[in-house]
Amino acid sequence: MVEKIAKSREKIKKSKEEQLHTAEEIPADQPPAPYTDSKESLTADFPIVGIGASAGGLAAFENFFSAISDNTTPGIAFVVIQHLDPSHKSMLTDLIGRYTRMPVYEVKDGMVVQPNCVYVIPPNREMIFESGTLQIQEPDEPRGPRLPINLFFRSLALSKLELSIGIILSGTGEDGTLGARAIKDAGGMAMVQSPESSEYDGMPRSAITAGLADYILPPAEMPAQLFAYVNQVFGKRPHVAPKAEDALKRIFNLIRTKNGHDFSDYKQNTINRRIERRMAIINVNSLDDYVLYLQQKPAEVDALFQDLLIGVTSFFRNPTAFEALKEKVITNLFTGKHPDSTIRIWVPGCSTGEEAYSIGILLKEQMEMLKKNYKVQIFATDIDSRAILKARSGVYPPTISIDISPERLKSFFTQDSNGNYRIQKNIRDMIVFSEHDIIKDPPFSKLDLLSCRNMLIYMERKLQKKVIPLFHYALDKDGFLFLGPSETLGDFENLFETLDRKSKLFRKKDVSSGPLLMGTFIPSQLESEATKKPFSKAPLVGEPQLRELTEQTMLQHYNSVGVLVDKRGDILYIHGRTGMYLEIASGKAGLNNILKTAREGLKQDLITALQIAVVRKEPVFRSGLRVKTNGDFTTVNLALRPVAAGSDEADGQNLFLVIIEEAKTSEQRQIGKDNTIGASEGACEKSTDFDARILELKQELQIKEENLKASNEELETSNEELKSSNEEMQSINEELQSTNEELETSREELQSVNEELTTVNTELQNKVADLSQAVDDMNNLLAGTGIGTIFVDQQMHILRFTPQVTQVINLIPTDVGRPVGHIVSNLLGYDRLVEDIKEVMDTLAPKDIEVQTKKGTWYLLRIRPYRTIENVIKGAVITFTDINEIKRAENIMKEAKAIRRLAAVVHDARDAIILQDLDGHIIAWNPGAERIYGWSEAEALTMNISSLIPESLKEEELAKLKKLKRAEVLEPYRTQRLAKDGRIVEVWLTATSLLNEAGEAYTIATTELEINSGKTTM
Repeated sequence: MVEKIAKSREKIKKSKEEQLHTAEEIPADQPPAPYTDSKESLTADFPIVGIGASAGGLAAFENFFSAISDNTTPGIAFVVIQHLDPSHKSMLTDLIGRYTRMPVYEVKDGMVVQPNCVYVIPPNREMIFESGTLQIQEPDEPRGPRLPINLFFRSLALSKLELSIGIILSGTGEDGTLGARAIKDAGGMAMVQSPESSEYDGMPRSAITAGLADYILPPAEMPAQLFAYVNQVFGKRPHVAPKAEDALKRIFNLIRTKNGHDFSDYKQNTINRRIERRMAIINVNSLDDYVLYLQQKPAEVDALFQDLLIGVTSFFRNPTAFEALKEKVITNLFTGKHPDSTIRIWVPGCSTGEEAYSIGILLKEQMEMLKKNYKVQIFATDIDSRAILKARSGVYPPTISIDISPERLKSFFTQDSNGNYRIQKNIRDMIVFSEHDIIKDPPFSKLDLLSCRNMLIYMERKLQKKVIPLFHYALDKDGFLFLGPSETLGDFENLFETLDRKSKLFRKKDVSSGPLLMGTFIPSQLESEATKKPFSKAPLVGEPQLRELTEQTMLQHYNSVGVLVDKRGDILYIHGRTGMYLEIASGKAGLNNILKTAREGLKQDLITALQIAVVRKEPVFRSGLRVKTNGDFTTVNLALRPVAAGSDEADGQNLFLVIIEEAKTSEQRQIGKDNTIGASEGACEKSTDFDARILELKQELQIKEENLKASNEELETSNEELKSSNEEMQSINEELQSTNEELETSREELQSVNEELTTVNTELQNKVADLSQAVDDMNNLLAGTGIGTIFVDQQMHILRFTPQVTQVINLIPTDVGRPVGHIVSNLLGYDRLVEDIKEVMDTLAPKDIEVQTKKGTWYLLRIRPYRTIENVIKGAVITFTDINEIKRAENIMKEAKAIRRLAAVVHDARDAIILQDLDGHIIAWNPGAERIYGWSEAEALTMNISSLIPESLKEEELAKLKKLKRAEVLEPYRTQRLAKDGRIVEVWLTATSLLNEAGEAYTIATTELEINSGKTTM
C-alpha cells in the first residue's frame, strides 16, 4: 500500500504540470487549497472520519448526517468515499448538503481538509490523504474492480494514526475491511453499520467477521456515539495518568493470567493509548473503574489483548529494504551450502504472515535463478493466535495486488472466484507457523537469517537489551539479522557487523555471548529459586547495636571507605575516612561532587567508571590505582556498584556506591612468609611478580579501552544534542515563517475591509431620495466604522466628518463649511493635505500616505475622489485608518529578523556568550561557551553562574553583579572561570545589562574570550 501511495504521488505531480496549461479555476464555493510539494506537518490535531459505502449508501448517508445536530461536531472532518459510476456526474454532494448544515465539497486535487466540513470523492477518481490534503488521480484501469475505500482508509491511517476513524456503511463485497484493519492497527477506531439496518450487508459483515468493528450501530445512532468517543479520547487526554503504576500492574496481571503474555515491558505510551481507546469504546472514564470492568468482564481482557497486539504488516513492506535484503543477504544464504543442507530462518512477530511469505518468495526466486533446490525452513511465530490462523490459511484479499507485482502474483498465487489470492503450495510448505512468545519461550537456534521488523520499537529499552543478545545466540555463525527501519541494536553493536545501515541489515560477529549475555534472556521462570530469596533474615533484637559495633571495628582495622553518589557524582553520604582519597570531611555532604574532589590518580578512573555504571547499570571494578596522598602514592582498588533506593527508584533516581580500599603491596604480601625460603622458591617468587606485572598491564590496557569507549559514547551523545538543537532552530524558523504569512494575510484582509467600507460610503452618499434618513444612516455607519473620515467638496470645504478624525485633525462641529486648509492637524512632518487633495481631484488617481500623529499613533491617510452615481467628481474623501498594530507588527518582524541574524552570530561565535538573570541563573548558553567550559547547553541551563566562578573571586564578582543590576556600565576586565573538567580558564569578560522600557536591568549578557587553555587541578 505504501508503494501504491507513492505511485499516486508521482501521478499527482504529473497532473499538476498539465493543470498549469489548462488553468482550471476552482469554483467560489470550494475552499482554496492550492497544491504544494513542500513537506507540511502531517496533519492538524483533529480527527478525520472516513465514511465508505457502496450499494444502498444513499439512505445510510441520509440517516447519518440527519442525526448530526447543529454545532455538535467536536472539530471533526468527514470524508465520504462511495463507489460511483465513472461515466456520470455525481449528485452526492448536493444530496448530502440537504441533510447537514456543514459545508459539503466535492474534492478538488490538493484540497486542504478543515474540521466541521464534509468532503465527497468525485466520480472516476481514486483518493488518498497526505500532509493534510486530499489528493486524487484517475484509476489505473478505466474499468474493473476498484477498492477506493481501502486505499483511502490506509492512507488515512498512515497520516493520522490514532486520529483516524473509519465508518463502513451499506455495500456489497469486502471493500473497507483491509483499510479498517490498518486504522485499528494505527490506534484508530472503526465503526460498522449493523447488517440488519443495511440494504446490502456484504461490506458490514466482512468487517464484523474480521473482528474489526468497535461499534456496530444503525447510521442514525452513529453520530452520538462517534462524538462521545472523540470527546473522551481527544477532549480530556490523557486518561491514563503517568504514575498509575498500580492500576497498570493489575491490568498486566489480568492479561497475563487470562492469555499468558506479559506486556509490562512494552512501550508505555503505546500501552496507554490502547487502554485509552478501549476505555472510550466502553465509556469508562477512570482507570480504576476500567480495572474493575476487566475483572468483571473477561471478554474485555481478550479485547484489550487484541488491541495491544500491533498487527501492521504487508507484503514486501518497505520495498527498498527488501531489495537490499535480496541483493546482500538472500544471494549469500546459498553460498557454500550443499543442496542437502537446510536454510533456517526465523520471523518473530509475523502477524498474518505477509513478511514470512515475502521472504519465502525471495528464496524461491533465488533458487530458480540458481536452478537448484534447497531445503528451506522458515519459522514464523507470533503471540496472536488469530493472526497465526490467518497466516496458516495463506488466503489474502484482492488488495494485496497493490503491494505485489503482477509477475509475482502470477507465479506464487492463485486467485479464486471471489477474487482472493491464495499462496501456492511450494511457498506454503517452506513455512511453519506457531504461537511463540519471544519473552518467555526458548528461541530457535542455528539460524541463517532472523527477520524481526517493527517489533522492537514497541518494547522498552530493558526488554530490548534481553532480546538483542537472544538474536545473537539464535543465529548461526555469519547469520544475518534484518530489523525494521526505526530499530537499532542499541548497546550491542559490537555483536553484529553492519551490512546496510539504512535497510537495517546486520551480520553476526563471532563474539562469545558469555555468561552476561546469556543471562539476559534466561526466562524468568527458569531462574534459580535461590536468587529470589531475601538476602538476610528478619532483624533480631539488638541488631542496630551489633551493626554499629561491626562498623566501628571495620573502620578501625580495615582501610576501606564508601561514598554514596548520584549519577552526576554529587555526594549524598560518606562512610569511613576519605581524607586520603577525597578532600572533603566525613558526614553528610551538601553540594560536593566526588568527581571534583577526587585526588590525583583516582579522578580519571572514577569519571570513567561512573559513566559506565550509569549507562550499563552494572558494577565496575578498577584495581591497582596509584593515588597521590601527601606527596606519596598509595595503591588502591576502586569498586562502583548501583544501589536500589527503595521508593526513590520508582522516581528514576539512580544511586551508586563508590568503595575505595587500599591494596596490599608486594612487601605486605611477603609478611608472615617463612624466612628460610630457598633459592628455587625465590626464583618462583620472581616469576610470580613477573606474571603479576603482566596481569597489571593487561588490566591497565582494559581500563584504557573502556575509557576510550566511554569517550566515544560521550561524543555520540554530544552529536545527538547538536542534532536536536539544529532541529529546534529549524522549527523556530518555520514558526517565524508561519507568523509572517499570517501577518500578510491580515494586511490583505484589512485592505479588503477598507475597500468595502469606501464602496458602502459612496453608495450611501448618492442616496438622496430620503435625505434625512440617509444622513442618519450614514452618520451611524461612519461612527461605527472606527475610521476617521472627512468629506470635502470641490472647493475643499468640509462637508462632514466622523468623530474619530478629531484624534488626527482638530475639528469641532462648527468647522463644517470651513476650508480644510484652515484646520490645524496633529500630524508630524506632513503639511501637504491641501495639495494632495487637489492632485487627486485633478488626476483622479487615489493617494495612500502613512502619517504619524504627535502622540506617536500611525494612520493610513487615503485620499479618493468623490464620485456621484452619474460618475461626476464633486470633491474628495479623506480617511484616516489606524495602522498602529500593522506598524508594530512590521517592527516585530524587523526585530525578529534581527534576532535571527543575531542568533546565528551568537551560535557561530567561538567566544562564550552567556545570558543570566539577576539571580545568576543561566538562561542562554552558546556553543562557544560549551567549547570553552565543557558543559552542554542542557547542563548549563540548570546551573547558576556562581558554579563558574572560583571561590576566591566570588565576592569580587558579586560586587560587579550589583553594579550591573543598577544598570551601571562596566569596562571589560580579565578574570577566571571554572571549566567542567576542573580547569581554571583565563578569560577577557565583557558584561552588559539588558534594560526594559523602564530603564531597569532584567538580564545580564556576558561575552567571554578565552585567553589561554592551560589546565589547573583544584
